[in-house]
Amino acid sequence: MEFKKIESGVLKTARDYSEKYGIEADADFAMHKLYEEVGELSEAYLTYKKKSRPEKFTTEAEVKNKLAYELADVAGIVMVIAEKLNIDLEDAINRKWIIKEWERKK
Repeated sequence: MEFKKIESGVLKTARDYSEKYGIEADADFAMHKLYEEVGELSEAYLTYKKKSRPEKFTTEAEVKNKLAYELADVAGIVMVIAEKLNIDLEDAINRKWIIKEWERKK
């Protein structure tokens, strides 16, 4: 699936969530949500590495799935933030990570 199609689906889900729960999902909300999601990712990672309370331990497949979902949450919220700030995330990723525009500025 192409980036724009994924991004479009993520943004639709975010709008649906906002409407369903009556939340004004502006840039401030999205930034705070990012912090929340990074915390959940960190918790999932610690569980994956077995560096959390033993009662959180689950099977390898379950913990890996949780880790994947939390990574997806972080990526999705980043897409929401980019949209709220009118940033073309695909273009930014391409310039930063693919063509390494920053290397040319040295």
